Amino acid sequence: MAEEAILGFLEKKEEISDSGQFAAECGIDHNEIVNVIKSLHGFRLVDAQNDDMNMDIKRERWVLTDEGRLYTAAGSPEVQLFLAIPPEGISREELQRRVDPSVYKIGCSQAIKNKWVEMGRQLVSRKVQNVEDRIKDLLIQIQNGEVVGHDDIDTLKRRKLIAQQTWKGYSLRKGPNYTPKRKKAATDLTRDHLQRGDWKDLEFKEYNFSAKGQPAEGTEAITNDLSSNGVRYDLYCFEEMPTNNFVESSFWNFDVLFQPQQHPARDSHDTFFLQVPSTTKKLPEDYVERVKAVHEFGGYGSKGYGYDWKREEANKNLLRTHTTAVSSRMLYLLAQKPFTPKKYFSIDRVFRNEAVDRTHLAEFHQIEGLVCDRGLTLGDLIGVLHDFFSRLGMSKLRFKPAYNPYTEPSMEIFSYHEGFKKWVEIGNSGMFRPEMLLPMGLPEDVRVIAWGLSLERPTMILYGIDNIRDLFGHKVDLGLIKRNPICRLGIE
Repeated sequence: MAEEAILGFLEKKEEISDSGQFAAECGIDHNEIVNVIKSLHGFRLVDAQNDDMNMDIKRERWVLTDEGRLYTAAGSPEVQLFLAIPPEGISREELQRRVDPSVYKIGCSQAIKNKWVEMGRQLVSRKVQNVEDRIKDLLIQIQNGEVVGHDDIDTLKRRKLIAQQTWKGYSLRKGPNYTPKRKKAATDLTRDHLQRGDWKDLEFKEYNFSAKGQPAEGTEAITNDLSSNGVRYDLYCFEEMPTNNFVESSFWNFDVLFQPQQHPARDSHDTFFLQVPSTTKKLPEDYVERVKAVHEFGGYGSKGYGYDWKREEANKNLLRTHTTAVSSRMLYLLAQKPFTPKKYFSIDRVFRNEAVDRTHLAEFHQIEGLVCDRGLTLGDLIGVLHDFFSRLGMSKLRFKPAYNPYTEPSMEIFSYHEGFKKWVEIGNSGMFRPEMLLPMGLPEDVRVIAWGLSLERPTMILYGIDNIRDLFGHKVDLGLIKRNPICRLGIE
């Protein structure tokens, strides 16, 4: 519909000067118009311009954040808190039970600032009889597109209840390949085309050399397993994390995870460091300072490590030693927004500078998973791991207490290998420490359970392979790979 409207209009007129105005007149969503314009411009059916200096087709507006939209329905935290206080007053403990923890924290601060309540040692009481929810009213005005004063905008912006959205339009004319109706590009040359002779008139879709191929069957099986995992969290699906950075900085790979700079894993005997480029160019400076402080002096109930943390160590580039570096980035990004429970996973390659033997390689694949929510316990982690491995046909599991710099408590995961006739370690797991999560900005009551598993070792156990080099590397049996998926789900 949008494409027909654009091409039909240009058949009669020379130019569409403002795509936003055109979308409004046609009754079509502007985002749909923009997507069609980009497609038509790519095939040179139209010439489109989006000039940032052209104020006629560039507009800015304030929109509500997720937290702002929440308050338009439930009311601001300070009003929610005020309404939860009865006229005779209430104890702090009872008030905390009546409202959400985030509402209590923000609501107390704002209500005291507004002189609505008095926080006594034992009793919280009202100082006024009635209040108006000005924050909610302002948010509704912005949602309805009404004008709001600069001071009010500053207030909402400081509280991260609104964000500025830049809206850009396009102007467009006929392109060199313009036609009133676009032919559908062919994706394949068939025998029928050759027999009929109409292949000469076909327009073929350009080949996308950047497109990704189908994932390996084993990876796909585990991906499906994680995507469908429903232990306790059937409302949330696992989301796949982007793992396209094999090269990582020591900051995200080690420092963020509360791993001290003197830790043996950071030695060149265990890690592949890069010579070019040897250091990273950019890190979030405010976050770097918080990480440095917790390493040197502690915080959040921790004493820290009490050493002189060096920025030059954090800047060093390396081949990532675990995909937990990706998890740390995702949790940091999650902390920059109003909190939402999340489940993440990834399956990709990692690198360790260690001797190669029948159970170890210098590069291998890691399955990384985490759940971020309130009220999580070690029991939830054990339950998720049991469910995950049972879907892969591995029911013999054991857990052993362990130490990790970034998890407490921590557990090593073992599964019984029928070929070795012994228990083999297949992964590590635990609950991320406050020293890692709180500097990111996550709420104090949020917990994260996480695990990192080898992809190769569970495969060895499932197929009775006793040498990892028969599965991955120059000695691999290609016949085995072709005959079998790398991992098979143990359920129908």
